[in-house]
Amino acid sequence: MPTTPLVLVRPPSPRLAEGELTHLDRVPVDPALAREQWQGYVAAFTARGWDVVEVEEAPEHADGVFVEDTVVVFDRLAVLTSPGAESRRGEVSGTEAALRRLAADGVDLEVVRITEPGHLDGGDVLKVGDVVYVGRGGRTDDEGIRQLTAYVEPLGRRVVVVPVAKVLHLKSGVTALPDGTVVGYEPLVDDPGAFPSFLPVPEEHGTAVVDLGGGAVIMSADAPRTAELYRSRGLEVVTVPISEFEALEGCVTCLSVRVR
Repeated sequence: MPTTPLVLVRPPSPRLAEGELTHLDRVPVDPALAREQWQGYVAAFTARGWDVVEVEEAPEHADGVFVEDTVVVFDRLAVLTSPGAESRRGEVSGTEAALRRLAADGVDLEVVRITEPGHLDGGDVLKVGDVVYVGRGGRTDDEGIRQLTAYVEPLGRRVVVVPVAKVLHLKSGVTALPDGTVVGYEPLVDDPGAFPSFLPVPEEHGTAVVDLGGGAVIMSADAPRTAELYRSRGLEVVTVPISEFEALEGCVTCLSVRVR
């Protein structure tokens, strides 16, 4: 069985600028710059020893690059989602195909799914130790949460439901540092008190981090004060420009799924 950490990504569609928007006004998005930024993002993982697995490109899906929304991985269990936006439901099949290929290549994975009438976006799921915070909002509903709970409680995980109204997904507002501290830009967090350890950050685009392992995190280059805050806590911070994805309510977490 492969032991190198794996990360799933999907190249951006040339139709990226047509992606769904909920809380932001539409602004011009440069597909060529988006691809360049995506390549820089992927390079940050390869530089850290991650094996990158590309989900097959899906030009017809404007939001397909936000692969996080299509699957949530808990150890060896991969839960395919049922996206809340109808336009995004076709994205899941490509992610499933990539996971099936990994399993055929020896990666120990069990693949299950959220089914209709339930809806759940991976961006609404934040794992902190054994606690699974799930945002109930515009893309994730009670039935989707019920099905996820049935999958993960037997694994010893505890699901905690939190409200999401100010941002698109839970992880648009909060993520977690490697030590389990939940971080977020407080004006965009519906209930900071839902998290036992919450650290407010000074910039909106500083809310999202991805754990690269070895005490390093990747985050947006558009939050320099927040980067310094994280460095003061002993983290190595890798910053990448992702402006074209932020214009579409995306962040560094949306662009990948880690498979341990």
